[in-house]
Amino acid sequence: MASGLGKARLNEYGVGCGNPTGFARLSFVTHRSISARMNTKNTQTAGAAGDYLVAALYHFVSFPDYQAFRDPLLEACRANDIRGTLLLAAEGINGTIAGPPPGIANILAFIRSRPEFAALEHKESHASKPPFLRMKVKLKREIVTMGVEGIDPRKVVGTYVDPKDWNALISDPDTIVIDTRNDYETAIGIFKGAVDPNIKTFREFPDWVRNNPGLHNKPKIAMYCTGGIRCEKSTAFMKELGYDEVYHLKGGILKYLENVPAEESLWEGECFVFDERVGVGHGLQEGEFKLCRACRFPVTAEDVTSPKFEDGVSCPNCYDSRSEDDRERFRQRQLQMKLAKARGEKHIAPHD
Repeated sequence: MASGLGKARLNEYGVGCGNPTGFARLSFVTHRSISARMNTKNTQTAGAAGDYLVAALYHFVSFPDYQAFRDPLLEACRANDIRGTLLLAAEGINGTIAGPPPGIANILAFIRSRPEFAALEHKESHASKPPFLRMKVKLKREIVTMGVEGIDPRKVVGTYVDPKDWNALISDPDTIVIDTRNDYETAIGIFKGAVDPNIKTFREFPDWVRNNPGLHNKPKIAMYCTGGIRCEKSTAFMKELGYDEVYHLKGGILKYLENVPAEESLWEGECFVFDERVGVGHGLQEGEFKLCRACRFPVTAEDVTSPKFEDGVSCPNCYDSRSEDDRERFRQRQLQMKLAKARGEKHIAPHD
């Protein structure tokens, strides 16, 4: 069996079977030729408008060989024209990817072909243009960084609450509702009555909890985040601190917006997503926000009219914290992006 990518056969996931690492080495291959596979995989400029499938996924599991999985996973994503970011760690996998629907199906099947990820769940949405500019598979200490040693959602975690039951829980006067996301996320949407910790990163969340003993004033704690992974760790952390009734929204805001009708919803605004769509609303429809390329903070239509807004350079959120040298550097980057676009090329800036 050949070990080089150019000579490898393709299995049913569109991945070379001649993988020297031994991962996903399957005994069966597709009857189609390599050229047929490559011709049908769809490029990210092909297909009908809106035909970019976005898959958000995570799975906590003991995965000591995670480092060896990076290259075959990246190879598989590239072979299927998938872009996005996947994180691998000894505690599992996390990330969001996008691409043609057949390619996404191939990658999900490829990941689930490993016994550790057979029970992997994912959430789907759609985008009208490519949500990501490139594909990255990163090796990390944690698949979601909280920075607290010994927190393991596989051992202890809060009670999952289905989206259909979420409204009743957070409307209960005995419940404190906590948003575990960062400030730039909560800026564009939040559940009615939720507490916003106003944190810059998830690493700040444990200290925020420790500094707010008043959270013990009510018997129930309900927590939520974008897709659910941060709440796996935040609820485990709360349980370790002695909080008894700790709940979290199963599937996160994304699953709530997908399943709960707008007329019944207690969600206000849009849900920030970490891709070019910036935000999504009910039914996971693309939102109205743009992204400031200088600070990565979402900007509204009103922000765009501000004298402090300059596309790719500054916005009302970051203007006062940046120097004129910073803005000039961003202007040059923006100019290079425009020139590349005029030439029909893609310019991927370091900050993207």
